[in-house]
Amino acid sequence: MERLKRVRITSKGKVFEGLLLPSADRDFLVLKMDSGYNAGFRKEGAKVEELGEVKVDVGSGKDGASGGKRGEIAILGMGGTVCSRVEYKTGAVFPSIGPEDLARNIPGLEKICSFHTREIFSMLSEDMTPQHWAEAAEEIRKEIEKGVQGIVVLHGTDTMHYTSAALSFMLRNLPVPVVLVGAQRSSDRPSTDGRINVLNACFAAARGPIAEVGVCMHAGTDDDFCHLHRGTRVRKMHTTRRDAFHSINSPPLARVDYRNEIVEPYLQFRGRGGKLRFDNRVSENVALVYTHPGVKPEFIDSLAGYDGVVVAGTGLGHVPANPFNAKYTRSIVPNLKALVDSGIPVAMASQCISGRVNMNVYTAGRVLQEAGVFGHLADWTPETAYVKMCWVLGHEKKMEKVREEMMRDIAGEITGRSEIA
Repeated sequence: MERLKRVRITSKGKVFEGLLLPSADRDFLVLKMDSGYNAGFRKEGAKVEELGEVKVDVGSGKDGASGGKRGEIAILGMGGTVCSRVEYKTGAVFPSIGPEDLARNIPGLEKICSFHTREIFSMLSEDMTPQHWAEAAEEIRKEIEKGVQGIVVLHGTDTMHYTSAALSFMLRNLPVPVVLVGAQRSSDRPSTDGRINVLNACFAAARGPIAEVGVCMHAGTDDDFCHLHRGTRVRKMHTTRRDAFHSINSPPLARVDYRNEIVEPYLQFRGRGGKLRFDNRVSENVALVYTHPGVKPEFIDSLAGYDGVVVAGTGLGHVPANPFNAKYTRSIVPNLKALVDSGIPVAMASQCISGRVNMNVYTAGRVLQEAGVFGHLADWTPETAYVKMCWVLGHEKKMEKVREEMMRDIAGEITGRSEIA
């Protein structure tokens, strides 16, 4: 049980309330306001009134200890902006997921749930590999075995949709929610989105009915509610916007509004209480490549060292293939066929992001199918197709079995029909 000091500061005729944060500068006070924003005040001329202490149940274990008890939320750190805090003396940003830091930096978290924290990784999400996904899945499995109420994973936003897809395949039939969450903007910025995202993620994990892997991020530019996206359907669609994450070829799983205690499902979902099916075997030797005008056949040949390849084709799933333009365009279909003939599975996704691969419409698609490239009618994103190939090749090597498992919907990554939005 932690005790945080709540104060009221009057400065220059204005009144502010919140939790008093540690300050490296003895001449300044730092206040975490109820909005989640930080404010700094010179001590000189400021009136400070103590309003009492806030008791926060942060669970067992201290600053990342692996303890925890039944009914808590496990908050696991994997790095990223949402795991950081600002040290005001230097302006530097430091990793910080300890229970005390979360309680100070995210006012209101103590009202939603009791929790314990652990750091799995402290790294930029761009540096993660498929092996990191496997290790994260193992740590989540351990928490589930302890009987936690739900799991929240703090993650960098740039590759969060890769990790969410991987965990969706590795952790099936979940008994509790696993919710990934991040922040587009750091906690020192007035426009930070981290607090709202984390509060909604923890509410979905603690009280929501949806026991799937999801990503919980701002639904719009305002601080009103978040969307919970299915782990295999979500994608980061903007570099900086707070509502950067969208569900592709599907509505979000749910709307989450912790203030009004709402988790409103938009889709059919898997509920709590399942018996976990765990398989975190993964291959790190898979390539995701984008075709483009002028792509060289020699580039395709260079992929022969991979165990599997996902091609993000143009339009309905195309590559340079037209024999009528041989004077100007060299087809790469024979090179892709050579990969397939050598035992390397090749899957097709579309650069268009939204929509469905259809290799029956044009000649390019038909010759690709004849060459052994699969993915026809799949509506997966390129990233999810890549992650799935990594996972499938982790436990299956026979070409026909790989094709069969890739084209079978396992975690909501392929739908049977496209809805008109």
